[in-house]
Amino acid sequence: MIWKRWSRAERAGAETLPENDADAVIAAPAAAYDTEPMVADPRAAAGAAAADARPAFLDTLWREPQPVVRPFTLPRFSASASDDVEPGDSDAGLARRKLALRDALGASQPVIGRESFAGRHDALAQLIASIEQQRVHVVIYGERGIGKTSLAHVFAETAREARYLVLYGSCGTEAQFDAMFRSFAARIPRLYHKSVLPNSPEAERGDNFDVMLEEHFGPRELADLFADVTGTRVIIILDEYDRVLDASFRRDVAELIKNLSDRAARVQLVLTGVAQNLDELIGYAPSIRRNIVGLPMRPLSVNEVRDVIAIGETAAEIKFSDEAVQMITAMAGGSPYLVRLLAHQAGLAALADKRSQVSEVHGRTAVERVLTDWNASLPRRVQASLGRDEARAQWPLLIAAARAGSSADGYFTVDDVYTELGGNSVPTIIERDLKRFANANDLLELQEPGGEARFRFRYPGVSSLLLMSAAMARMAP
Repeated sequence: MIWKRWSRAERAGAETLPENDADAVIAAPAAAYDTEPMVADPRAAAGAAAADARPAFLDTLWREPQPVVRPFTLPRFSASASDDVEPGDSDAGLARRKLALRDALGASQPVIGRESFAGRHDALAQLIASIEQQRVHVVIYGERGIGKTSLAHVFAETAREARYLVLYGSCGTEAQFDAMFRSFAARIPRLYHKSVLPNSPEAERGDNFDVMLEEHFGPRELADLFADVTGTRVIIILDEYDRVLDASFRRDVAELIKNLSDRAARVQLVLTGVAQNLDELIGYAPSIRRNIVGLPMRPLSVNEVRDVIAIGETAAEIKFSDEAVQMITAMAGGSPYLVRLLAHQAGLAALADKRSQVSEVHGRTAVERVLTDWNASLPRRVQASLGRDEARAQWPLLIAAARAGSSADGYFTVDDVYTELGGNSVPTIIERDLKRFANANDLLELQEPGGEARFRFRYPGVSSLLLMSAAMARMAP
């Protein structure tokens, strides 16, 4: 989710934006939370607090479910597994439009084809230039849902068209350097080694580079092998690099980058991961700084949001009203994932009404569906915690905590929350109130290494729900 953490200077600048500026809606600053008021203008504080009030819709999520009259006819699929729609079906045209909308804006998977890629043209151009013109390694970083994996997939498709050999791997928590890079070597034909001739037995057998590696090898031995690549260029994409827990894996990758660069090897690495800055992802590695380029992924602009939505409009033959686009823009906070998710749901709501115009009402329906789904994914005890009176009273504090927990590991401190609240609160009171939500089965985890309290939401879905509710409150009439 891409609700950005703002500095005080950015907050002050945002407050000067005109009321009809859509960017001001996307990045509205956190509301004031204060048990002991310290602000100069009480009316401004009251207005800010109202902006982060809990929307009334959320209360319906935590009520006991009401009995529903079920239809006699069981639901059925509208298309076959091959995406074919029965031609005799009276709603065949509608079913096809729903499938087209899913293919264009479905958010459950990253974008892998250029026909569905929008809003990241500058980032793609910068990535290509870094690889092709600068011959450096690239680190793509940013918040969750910002489009890093989609950019990597579309870049891979573009590079393959240029005859690069692109190898993709997704990192896990247990990733091991030798196992992962041996699998990469096993996908590079030995024909591309400078010692192998096209008519040699090695080439005719179809051997790959892995047969040239010792049983145990490190970054230096691997760089020696990759330095002999000829006849092509190899790009290795390490996606979700932030998930790697082994510090030695990261050190070996940094060493590999340095050795490949020092030897001008025709092999380049592209790393992607959740981080707020380059050092957070690759660590302190000054020896490779001249060999890498950091590519931060920024929130989508208003025009980029429109570009994404336009793909769905063309595919499903529908039109989003300006009000619907503005609502999706505000709710998504610059996240490509949320833009696609909300636009998809809004489009489905319009098609269910047999309308080709997606209105603000359909946009609000999409927001409520997403919040309902997120809430349903949480354990029942967490839903109960969110629904109780204490959470209602402390809603602005919880929203500030959600904004503060935007780091890769999700942890935040009292000072982080203090900053999100604009410095208009008492740190000791903030800490006291946060600890009230840090019981064994409550919303927050608490750690106190060295005596400093660190908090994190037990379930990331809580943070997402809180941030969406804040955006929803701002849009309330």
